[in-house]
Amino acid sequence: MYDIISIGSATRDVFFSVDELKKFKIDEFPTGEAICLGSGSKIEMEKIAFASGGGGTNAAVTFARQGLKTANIGVVGQDFNGEEILRELSGEGIDVQYFQKHDDDFTAYSVILVHPDAERTILSYKGEGQHFKSELIPFDKLSSKWFFLDSLGGNYDVLQGLVNHAIKNNIKLAANPGGKELAHGLEKLKPLLKNFSIIIMNQEEAAGLSGIDYKDEVQTFKFMDEVIGGIFVMTKGPGGVVVSDGKNIYSAGVPDSPVVERTGAGDAFSSGFVVEYIRSGDITKAIQFGTANASSVVTQYGAKAGILKKDDWGPWPLIAVKKS
Repeated sequence: MYDIISIGSATRDVFFSVDELKKFKIDEFPTGEAICLGSGSKIEMEKIAFASGGGGTNAAVTFARQGLKTANIGVVGQDFNGEEILRELSGEGIDVQYFQKHDDDFTAYSVILVHPDAERTILSYKGEGQHFKSELIPFDKLSSKWFFLDSLGGNYDVLQGLVNHAIKNNIKLAANPGGKELAHGLEKLKPLLKNFSIIIMNQEEAAGLSGIDYKDEVQTFKFMDEVIGGIFVMTKGPGGVVVSDGKNIYSAGVPDSPVVERTGAGDAFSSGFVVEYIRSGDITKAIQFGTANASSVVTQYGAKAGILKKDDWGPWPLIAVKKS
């Protein structure tokens, strides 16, 4: 039996550090900013780094480095990048025997342009990650204490199948759902969400799913407490995190730490929160370890290099967590 099985996206990432990237305020972009390079120009890259990514694999590495017996399920192509992802995960002691391998598309791939201020823009090719197939999941072999669900390429039948298997076999559920899963809407997701012990979303995702104003945290948490069966975690980027267990609200800020680039910070927090909650059952400690894990990840290129190992808190002090 596994301690946890992480199911979700798997990508191959290449990072380019580009000093010549320029930022401009442009209202028509969702973030209000754009990065630009000269049209027709040839740009010299200051640094290049290759790594695996994807929320499913990033979470699996956190779980494995923290000492949990871990399996990972995702989708890759029959190509070099897919083999590199599986090789890297196996090197972390993660069981990858249940990965789906398709030959009709390429392994998901991302080109990540890193601005000198550590902000980045990601060019993402979803590839095989969109082709998760429920009928290829060997449910009869998935014996685990926990499932952690990340982006499933929007495949509702995969999500529903995993939840049903977990309910039938007394497997606890945690998730940081992807945008394509949330796009199915509240009415379709509501029967599933009540079965989760932990659900993690960012503030924008919570507002979109609930239909409640982005800034109205009180009503958002009241709503989510009624919809979700367990703990609801809402991340707020530089604003920190707020967590509800249905009885109490916990909140914490973000420590002042050096940042090289931010890819994988959300995955590191989510998986760090889940692994510490599994270990201790203490929400305060879960917030603190998740924050430490994310703070370590952003100090290096790639989503995995900075993931903390067991009994290693790194240089990060305990952040203060307010309970109300």
